[in-house]
Amino acid sequence: MQEVLERIRAFRDERDWKQFHDPKSLAASISIEAAELLEEFQWKTAEESYRHVAERKEAVSDEIADVAIYLFELADIAGIDLKAAILAKLAKNALKYPVEKSRGTNKKYTEL
Repeated sequence: MQEVLERIRAFRDERDWKQFHDPKSLAASISIEAAELLEEFQWKTAEESYRHVAERKEAVSDEIADVAIYLFELADIAGIDLKAAILAKLAKNALKYPVEKSRGTNKKYTEL
């Protein structure tokens, strides 16, 4: 993760873009890029979406990368250790969604 973050910083800094990358703008960019990722699957069934990924893997990969790049940068700017945040959130989710109650169901934790 550190190598990826360093490459993102270098790319941004070589272009003098840090001045534009405040938390609000990065959060907006994540949302915009996530919408572009979602557009890849618009009007497709679940089955069709698997085929679409196989057929347009590079395009889908590019959109996923765009989301991730902005996410890494937002965490960095906010002083959040992304790896630690992910691990902490997984631990919280494990408590909210115990295996014995949540296995095989898509119910929200408040409904389990």
